[in-house]
Amino acid sequence: MSVINLLLQLIGALGFLLYGMKLMSDGIQKSAGESLHRVLGLMTGNRVLAMLTGMFITMIIQSSGATTVMVVSFVNAGLLSLTQSVGIIFGANIGTTITAWIVAFFGFNFKISAMAIPLFGIGFFLTSFKKIKRQNMGEALMGFGLLFLGLDLLSKAIPTLDASSIGFLSAWTDKGLLSILIGIIAGMIITVLLHSSSASTAIILTMSYNGLLPWEFAASMVLGSNIGSTIDAVIAAWGTKVNARRAALIHVMFNVTGTVLAVIFLRPLLTLVDFLVPGPVEEHITYHIAMLHTVFNVINTLIFIPFTRQIATLTEIIIRPNKDETPDTYHLDFVEIGSKENVVAYIIRAEKEIEDMTDVVTKMFNRISEGINSRTQEFLDEHMEHLTQEEDYADQMQEQLSNYLIHCSQLPMSEKQKNNVSIMIRVVDDLENMTDDCYSVAVLLKRSIEKNMVFANEDMERLLPYMDLAHKFLVFIRKNINKHLSEEDLRIAQDLENQIDKSRSNLKKVARKRLESGADVKTELLYIDLVRSIEKLGDRAFSISEALSQTE
Repeated sequence: MSVINLLLQLIGALGFLLYGMKLMSDGIQKSAGESLHRVLGLMTGNRVLAMLTGMFITMIIQSSGATTVMVVSFVNAGLLSLTQSVGIIFGANIGTTITAWIVAFFGFNFKISAMAIPLFGIGFFLTSFKKIKRQNMGEALMGFGLLFLGLDLLSKAIPTLDASSIGFLSAWTDKGLLSILIGIIAGMIITVLLHSSSASTAIILTMSYNGLLPWEFAASMVLGSNIGSTIDAVIAAWGTKVNARRAALIHVMFNVTGTVLAVIFLRPLLTLVDFLVPGPVEEHITYHIAMLHTVFNVINTLIFIPFTRQIATLTEIIIRPNKDETPDTYHLDFVEIGSKENVVAYIIRAEKEIEDMTDVVTKMFNRISEGINSRTQEFLDEHMEHLTQEEDYADQMQEQLSNYLIHCSQLPMSEKQKNNVSIMIRVVDDLENMTDDCYSVAVLLKRSIEKNMVFANEDMERLLPYMDLAHKFLVFIRKNINKHLSEEDLRIAQDLENQIDKSRSNLKKVARKRLESGADVKTELLYIDLVRSIEKLGDRAFSISEALSQTE
């Protein structure tokens, strides 16, 4: 067989393998993704529980890369603390070893193609159902089918390598420590290129099964693949907040340090694996490799999990906040990680940012409420600069968060998720408009103070219940943001909107009567503008309520 023909067969087999893993991971994530947020609720300060959660999620979605990307996203959004992320990352490394066991057990003990075709067929049949969950499960089964088909093609292509083709490799498998280092580097490079430690492990298993890799060299390649698997977390942390970058560093430190320890104690480690897997290594090398992958990550976790807080503290010392990371500058970068589009992680991160944006609106509203109560120079000195900064910050949030959500909408997701993302974009726009309205009120108050405009006490007192209605509506929005509003909740929102509209009409009538009786025109027109700007807050709040009622 020509080298070109062999290369094309290997590329084709890898294509089936990688695309199968992608389909399988995407399908499982879509099926289980809606529950991931609830699972996150279990992640307390308990390091063991955090580890088990990371292991559980990775076993479900079949990708430690996807889990660590999710962790980086959640830390960046403030949903997880840095200490919590340590245990989850440890657990993800254990959870990913299940793929090696699937390949070792099913990949070489059965006729793979006999399983692959029926699985793909059943999966394709399920995708024709109307129910989204069945479609997602069908996609996962199709992925399993393609994965096994890729393994079958890979196992058929690799034995065609002759002695001359692999001479360069065999020449480096008996050099002692140098061979181990070369194996680690090779495993790391393959994993980085494929963006999948599961895929690189499958290749190592297949080559070992066909006698192309001795046990010790294969073991060193598996150790290297663990280092290479950190690439996704590193890319995901690019441009994120300081704690997210620290979480990515924890993943790198954990895998690199564990690999160094494994190399130092390689002989005892391999002896332990030989003890746990009965029979000669040559006859059961795939089980030995799968066991090594599991034992390495379990021991690594047992060594480091008592020191989760210390590890988090160490990363805080190594990675300091950037000087340009100031509170008045907003950053939200969208980083897509190869084929591991973790839609749920992206959406949950966006939800947290929307909560933060709602808090900005609330803070601005509280400031203008104080201004209406006092209307003094002290209000301008204490709050006006903050209001200007907060309004600018909200503008940055609206622009970057909208772009982020548009990128999210281009990822593979269910119709339900697409609908919710489009609604989130609408909510972000309304929240930004609310900050504009708050700032407009602040500017009007500033003008009235600087021009010494005099309002009757009863006129300002009439504004207080009007402001109270707007405040109630804002509290209602903050309580229900990112939730589905029931018909009853929407009626509450409609009632608040109607009360605000009625109060606006009454206040405008009173102002017009004062104009007719000879009151100062500029003062009364400014008063009417105040009433109108506050009323707009109610309009935006009701628009958000309507949008939330349309979520699924």
